[in-house]
Parts: sequence; structure tokens; C-alpha cells
Amino acid sequence: MEQPAVDDHRPLRDQNERRTGMKRRQLLLAGAGLLSGCDKVVQDPQVRTTLAHTEDITRTVQRLVTGPASLAPEYPAADISPAFKGNGTVDPDDDDYQDLASNHFKDWRLDIGGLVEHPAKLSLDDLRAMPSRTQITRHDCVEGWSCIGKWKGVPLGTLLQQAVLRQGATYIVFHCADRLDESLSSEKYYESIGLEDAFHPQTILAYDMNDQPLSVRHGAPLRLRVERQLGYKMAKYIMRIEAVSSFRHIGGGKGGYWEDLGYAWYAGI
Repeated sequence: MEQPAVDDHRPLRDQNERRTGMKRRQLLLAGAGLLSGCDKVVQDPQVRTTLAHTEDITRTVQRLVTGPASLAPEYPAADISPAFKGNGTVDPDDDDYQDLASNHFKDWRLDIGGLVEHPAKLSLDDLRAMPSRTQITRHDCVEGWSCIGKWKGVPLGTLLQQAVLRQGATYIVFHCADRLDESLSSEKYYESIGLEDAFHPQTILAYDMNDQPLSVRHGAPLRLRVERQLGYKMAKYIMRIEAVSSFRHIGGGKGGYWEDLGYAWYAGI
């Protein structure tokens, strides 16, 4: 059964709490925005060390302030942005992906593996048949722009509970079909999150956006929504999910495509 958006069934947050949250988001976005044009700077070892230390502080403070179960703000339908900007790749230049898209993803399967007891390959129909969650949330990009959209999908925690994580599973890695700038990396896009965020109620694998099937531009057939983090964490064109004990052996070993280039792994807002 579909779970309604949270704001439909709970009172509006206290105004002071909302104001504090907005200020925190603005500060974090301002800092992150400085990095969006400074890829060369973040390659410096001293800068990387400083960023890593700052990231630890940010993660610790956010979790002390908000708590592990706190929810990102949700909005009424009237606040949905008339146009939702497509970020990063908007049409993967990948033959296998293009073949899947040409058949409306009927042959696509989500591969769930790694440190799980029950590996699975699930179709879109399989995912749509599972309990779903709908939420209207704001997407904050590291470049400084924001959009509000309505998302529907299966909670990631539901899939992980069915797969049954094995001992040692610490992170969930998302392997995608798209490759960004080959001059920066030959790897396809990937991202990872910790189990606390993976089991958060607002972390979903979305297959619908604004009451329509997810478009290619916005990540079809499936994209991650992890609402308490910046937009680059929300992997699109997901092909495979892997439970791992460490991501040091994946890509550049930092936990994600942009993280390998110097961005923070924990992009909490």
C-alpha cells in the first residue's frame, strides 16, 4: 500500500525548527558551491585532508542536531516546481542502456547483490508491486539551485530487508548506466550511502516523478532519493545495488564518482 506524503498526516514543523534547518542548508550549500568550480583545488593533499576533517564534523553535528530519524521537509503539491532541472547526465551514451530505453525498460532488471543472503533481479513491475512511498521534497544541488518534485518509489529499506544483509555489510553502493566526463574519469557513475541513510524512511528508489513514470532526463528507470543529502548523492540510471563492507576497492575508493574527485562523501543538509 502506498504511504502518503508525510505532510498530509502530521502538523507543520515548528517555525523555529524550519528556520534553523533552512539556515543550515544555506550555509552548507554555500560551502559546497565553492567546490563546484574548484576541482583542481581539491586535488591538493592538504585541501583533501581539511575537507575530510570538515566532513566528519559536519556529519557529527548534523546527527546530533537532527537525530537519525529526523525527516527532510516535505511540501504541498502547490509548491512543486513547474520545471525540474535535469542535473548531470540527461541521456546516457551507453549502448546497453539505450537498448533498454528503446523497449521502455521492459527488459531492465535491478540487480541486488554483494553481502546479502538473497540476491535478486527485479523488474519495474516487481518494484511497482511492492509497498511504495510518495513524498514531495526539495532537491538541493551543489551548484546552488533547488527544485521541488514529487517522487514515488519503493523504500530502499524494504529491498534490503528482503535481501537480508550479511554480517559486515556497512555501505550500500549504487552502480549506474551513465558516464559523465571521460576526461575526468573512465568509471561509470556510482554512489554510496551508509546503513543509517539506507534505512531512513525517506530514502526511496523512485520510479515516478510528478505522477508520471520517471523520464530518461531525470534518471529512468530508477533513481535514488536520499532526501537529507545534496543532489549529487542521488544516483540516476541505477542498474545494480551492492552491499559492501568497504568501498575502497570501487572506483577511486572514496565512495562515489564526485567523491573520487574531491567532494565530500557525506553531503548532509
